[in-house]
Amino acid sequence: MVRVQVPATTANFGPGFDCLGASLGLYNYIEMGFSDKPEVYVKGEGAEEIPRDETNLVYQAASKVLKRANIDRPLKIVLENNIPMARGLGSSAACIAGGLMAANHLVGEVLDNSELVQIGTEMEGHPDNVVPAMFGGFCLSMVHENKVIYKTFPVPYWLRFVVCIPDFKLKTEDARKVLPKTVKFEDAVFNTSHTAMLVAAMAQGDLTNMNVFCQDRLHQPYRSNLIPGMEKVLQVVTEKGAFAGFLSGSGPAVICLTLKERAEALGQHMVDIFAQEGIKSHYKVLSSDSKGVRFL
Repeated sequence: MVRVQVPATTANFGPGFDCLGASLGLYNYIEMGFSDKPEVYVKGEGAEEIPRDETNLVYQAASKVLKRANIDRPLKIVLENNIPMARGLGSSAACIAGGLMAANHLVGEVLDNSELVQIGTEMEGHPDNVVPAMFGGFCLSMVHENKVIYKTFPVPYWLRFVVCIPDFKLKTEDARKVLPKTVKFEDAVFNTSHTAMLVAAMAQGDLTNMNVFCQDRLHQPYRSNLIPGMEKVLQVVTEKGAFAGFLSGSGPAVICLTLKERAEALGQHMVDIFAQEGIKSHYKVLSSDSKGVRFL
């Protein structure tokens, strides 16, 4: 049996739509081995709704590796899930990344990292969660001529991610339906400049003006109607001492960046604001994950 730990991820960081992401210190665990019949066992998040057969996303990812290795054997998979589903925290990317890398280890590392990223991106549709789930840290990624290209670097060790998780689900496909087919030229320029400054700030560990750099015009304004209280949360957290706040992936989770000593108070502010909109939520204070998928 192979056992792996796979991190949650956050994507976009505001302006870096479909190209920026980071891994977080919240984990799913996957055990995988060969069996005489397909078996999937699930506990934790989504245990009541996750498929327990070959249609399971982890099983599907693993099957792609087995097919490339010319191995036709059933798998036994045991999942322990701590990443909330459909909240914008990369639960599907964790399934894909963990399934691919566990299966690859099981069959003797027949695929290299670039091949695994390629398969994972094809399954997920974009690389911004898959790359940090696999490799950890702060990640930039793109698809050029159907090839995934990525760069990673460490997140400042002192930075904390306060993740406020509303008590409702928002599927990625639904959050994408509200986005426009085209955007204004000035909005594209706005996001390009802000993304560039955001990446430089993270690379240098200097988060001065991060609340400016994390502003976005391409997706958050359109998704705000799906997440009551989001705009007010983003406004208040910077007033209360956060470096910045942004929608995590397609939401509904909202993240603020801060120092450890401010994190708990900011998390409670976020919960209180959502409560004013009649939405229950809870928060987690997380560090960045630097390893991505780990073999245990």
